Amino acid sequence: MIGCSREVAPTGRHVATWVLVLVLVLVALIGWGCGLRGPRSDERVEPIRVSSQLGEGDPARRASMRLVVEGLGADVDGRFERAQGSYERAIQVDPTNPFAYLALARHYLDGPEGARAVDLLDQAAALFESEGLRQPNVGVHLIGLRGRALHAEGRGDDAVLYLERARQLAPDVWRDGHLSAAELR
Repeated sequence: MIGCSREVAPTGRHVATWVLVLVLVLVALIGWGCGLRGPRSDERVEPIRVSSQLGEGDPARRASMRLVVEGLGADVDGRFERAQGSYERAIQVDPTNPFAYLALARHYLDGPEGARAVDLLDQAAALFESEGLRQPNVGVHLIGLRGRALHAEGRGDDAVLYLERARQLAPDVWRDGHLSAAELR
């Protein structure tokens, strides 16, 4: 009959498609809202290294950055408690140092306390933003570490989106889905 309408219940496939679309839109909005937009997907960035920032800032920032680099060196050498202590001291010396929060989040993600990384990443992102440092060379680490944090929380599907973006932006560092202390140092 012409003019009759028939309601069609959504199938599991339709629901899954809409959920995927919603997730992709949310990830795009989160990235845009966090200042993570930037290079197109075919562009690459040179990720920031903490040691490149050693001479920057006031005396407290410089001292804090030295502690972060010292902590990264301890992480590389397998002295994990010493590394964590260095990152925590760096935050005490300069609680506004986003690199200290970033390094501590990376440290936790390599150990059994990965769930603690999310708050540290949020703090690092806010501090990078407040200092005008939310550039793609920093954002790639925030994206990749967020992906690792989501994976640690058991949210693998969400994690894949973040980790894939980090791989696109910095394949030399994020190809393996991991940011080592040596790569950040």
